[in-house]
Amino acid sequence: MQRLTSSQPIPQALRGSILALGNFDGFHLGHQAVVNRAIARGFHERRPVVVATFDPHPVRFFKPDVPPFRLTTLDQRERLFGHAGADAMLVFDFDAALAATSAEDFIAEILADRFGAAGVVTGTDFTFGRGRGGNAQVLRDVGASHGILAEAVAPVLLNGEPVSSSRIRDALANADMATATHLLTRPFAIEGVVEHGDSRGRQLGYPTANMSLGPYQRPAYGIYAVRARLDDGSEHAGVASLGVRPTFAPPTELLETFIFDWSGNLYGRTVEIDLIAFIRPEAKFESAESLVEQMRDDEAQARAILGE
Repeated sequence: MQRLTSSQPIPQALRGSILALGNFDGFHLGHQAVVNRAIARGFHERRPVVVATFDPHPVRFFKPDVPPFRLTTLDQRERLFGHAGADAMLVFDFDAALAATSAEDFIAEILADRFGAAGVVTGTDFTFGRGRGGNAQVLRDVGASHGILAEAVAPVLLNGEPVSSSRIRDALANADMATATHLLTRPFAIEGVVEHGDSRGRQLGYPTANMSLGPYQRPAYGIYAVRARLDDGSEHAGVASLGVRPTFAPPTELLETFIFDWSGNLYGRTVEIDLIAFIRPEAKFESAESLVEQMRDDEAQARAILGE
């Protein structure tokens, strides 16, 4: 699996690819349908398959002050695209120049000339180009004149409604992890580097791996049953606090994960935390003793949920 950027020439071996084109932030059921169609075409046409995404997200470019909303990082997307069977990920640098490019020029100069795409697959609701002037029909019509066979995949419906990133964000904000997992086809996962903290968890008998939430969509603050995936490939059950730690001052937003039956040094290592189930909202406790008592109950609930 190769990672390419739009500022670099595409390798000769990947010219003539089938390109899956979209934001693909959550890589949910709908996104998977688009990529799976591109992979099927690549197989039948004996062509490589490249999945293209945008970074930063166009919403972040045009509205830099919006709250964090990402569902995946580029690293996570690269792994997901690779597991789906793509040959490469192409990251379009979404900057002022790209934002000002017309839909017709994007097709002719970028997709056809620069990347030599033979085919492009999008969702039916995909828009692109200056002023969002391009859509699936424009891509089909203009692409044909440049030797690109374009097609659009219909939305995937679940309970009568299209699967979308906004539905997933709403589910996370409402602590509905079952719905988020169903739409994503996997648990929502936060990946980051373990940071040094104030060692409060260790002092209370619950040493935690602390991570900032970065650009991720904020799920409901509270306590979660989780699975931690370490950088050595091992997976471990645990319980995590996600929020601002209202018992302690000053409030600090963190994801703090206690990994069951594990010891070692995780500082500076990259860890991915799957949020499996919501246990309870975060709360302020009047004493360390009452907090530890609740933490023991949280641990027991998490172990039961995870079959530990």
